[in-house]
Amino acid sequence: MTRRQSLLMLALPVLAMCLAALLPVRAVAQEARQAEPAASADSLYCEQRRLGYWFYCVKPVPAEEPQMAQPPAQVTATQELDAVTGELRELKARAILYPTPENVTAYIRFQRAQLDRASLFSDVWQRAIWQDPELDYTLERPVGALAKKQWQDARSADRDAVMARLSERYGLFYFFAQTCGACEVMSPIVRSVADRWHITVRAISTDGGPSRHFPDYNVESGQRPRMGLEPGITPALVLWDSVARRPIPIGYGVLSADELQDRIYLLTSKEAGHDY
Repeated sequence: MTRRQSLLMLALPVLAMCLAALLPVRAVAQEARQAEPAASADSLYCEQRRLGYWFYCVKPVPAEEPQMAQPPAQVTATQELDAVTGELRELKARAILYPTPENVTAYIRFQRAQLDRASLFSDVWQRAIWQDPELDYTLERPVGALAKKQWQDARSADRDAVMARLSERYGLFYFFAQTCGACEVMSPIVRSVADRWHITVRAISTDGGPSRHFPDYNVESGQRPRMGLEPGITPALVLWDSVARRPIPIGYGVLSADELQDRIYLLTSKEAGHDY
């Protein structure tokens, strides 16, 4: 073994001990480098190397997102009208409980403002009806004297045409009682309407007594319950539909001739809701 080899053999243990001592120091240094803030790395990268203007060495500060403004809560027309009503009631109550000139004046002024608003609404309403015939109910049922007279004449002519054909399909059941005072008034009316339009009338006495206007009467034998009429109420009138084989109650009590004819006309030729 040469002298160099002998020296190397002696130095190896010492070198191993030095390396073992240096390993913890190196680990600590590595951890320290990892723990250095990003600003130091940026300083080493940008300032010492002098990279120039084409490198973004300074990180831009992110812009704050703008806060979205919350839209104001929309007040509905219903809520606004409720607020007006509430304020009007409050001013009225205050004026009544504490009738100072100031409170009474405040109530009168606010009430006048609402009256003006109502008048404006009424005026616009009327103008809208004038300009849109679909909204004008008076075209169907006039209220003016001249238009109403024309409507009534046309209505009477239509009713008379229906009544003239009524006997081809319909007949009348007339329930009366000898002791009924209202029947004494109603019997001649039924007789006159039936004679005018040649309608067959079957008079039925509910108490067995006669009628001077309907000498060919029959005594009741359960006809009213079968027709769905209220028992015990006289006079009572029922139309009989000979085609559909069904009764059509007209009404109870005393009716004028015009009212009786109008009811017959509506029940036989107009659907419910047609006139309204």
